[in-house]
Amino acid sequence: MNRESRFEGSDTLVVVDRSNRRRNIIIAVAVITLVALAIALAMMMNRGKRADAAATAAAAGATGGGQIPTVSVIIPGQSAVGRVISTSGALAAQRDQPVGIAGSGGRVTRVLVDAGSWVKAGQVLATVDSSVQAQQAAQLSASIAAARANASLAQSNLDRAQGLVAGGFVSKADLDAKRAARDSANAQVRVTQAQLGAAQAQIGQLAVRAPTAGLILSRSVEVGQIISPGNGGLFRLALGGAMEMRASMSQQDLASIHVGMPATVTPLGSSETLSGSVRLVSPIIDPQSRQGEVRIAIPYSSSIRPGGFAEAKIAAGATTATVLPQSAVLSDGKGNYVYVVNTNNIIERRVITIGQVGDSGVTIASGLSGLERVVLSAGPFLNPGQKIAPVRSAAR
Repeated sequence: MNRESRFEGSDTLVVVDRSNRRRNIIIAVAVITLVALAIALAMMMNRGKRADAAATAAAAGATGGGQIPTVSVIIPGQSAVGRVISTSGALAAQRDQPVGIAGSGGRVTRVLVDAGSWVKAGQVLATVDSSVQAQQAAQLSASIAAARANASLAQSNLDRAQGLVAGGFVSKADLDAKRAARDSANAQVRVTQAQLGAAQAQIGQLAVRAPTAGLILSRSVEVGQIISPGNGGLFRLALGGAMEMRASMSQQDLASIHVGMPATVTPLGSSETLSGSVRLVSPIIDPQSRQGEVRIAIPYSSSIRPGGFAEAKIAAGATTATVLPQSAVLSDGKGNYVYVVNTNNIIERRVITIGQVGDSGVTIASGLSGLERVVLSAGPFLNPGQKIAPVRSAAR
């Protein structure tokens, strides 16, 4: 054994074993070397994994996950599309007539109809107390009888005078006076008859009558109420029950609307659709709203309530446009678009403008010519610049 003995300044003896010290140094160096090798190996393996992952991601980005996807496409072409303009507005009677009293007025004794009643022209809607006017008419009738009696007496006097003229008993002047008396009595009869006719007409005017046939829309009179011509309308009458929808439309749409165009009207809250036609197009545009009014005539229906709201679709002719299935049209914050496939089978984004949307599909107002290959339904799973294997489907 290699040992070293030495004395220090004291009497203590220190013995140092050199072989143990050397062995400890060798073990420490070996351990440090192994740790360094392990760390280096781990770093090399980590770099290799990252490189492999990057290569895999790059390949996936270039080939769509390592395999080119098969995608259905269509070539939509151009189709004849009926142009339909949608609008909304209020329902109203075509002719909303106020009905009031034509006579002097008085106390209402009867009201014979209510809102919702159908009436004929001349039908009595309400009556007014006419007892005073009836007495006046009876008085005039008696005056007529008295006037006729006077006229008859005057005629008899004239006849007798004419028989006595030849004998010289009555002068010609007396004969003329009797003839004048006869004519005056007959005139008085006619005057009294005219007064009686006026009184009877006033009695007739005390009855509120329907000026035309139609539908009573509202009633604002009750029994016992005192009415006069100043009361205005006691009833509102829709002439013939004819109804219409009044819609405000933009100047651009208004230019495409003409009288006679067919339209369908659906009252709000009703499943009934009414067929009508445009009966009036406003000749002016409101300078504030820049809109004009269109009136659509529709037949009466129990689902129509004037003052209510309805939606209408007006058939405004036909046009040629591209029509796509709704599955082909996409939308995001930048607007509406479709995916088209170029000659290299690469996906491209194409911005479009949508026209009308219906059961037949989506009409494309601009952005497509109809000759492009358009992705049919896989758009949400694709990205611009991605390569695909297109499979053509029949246009729907």
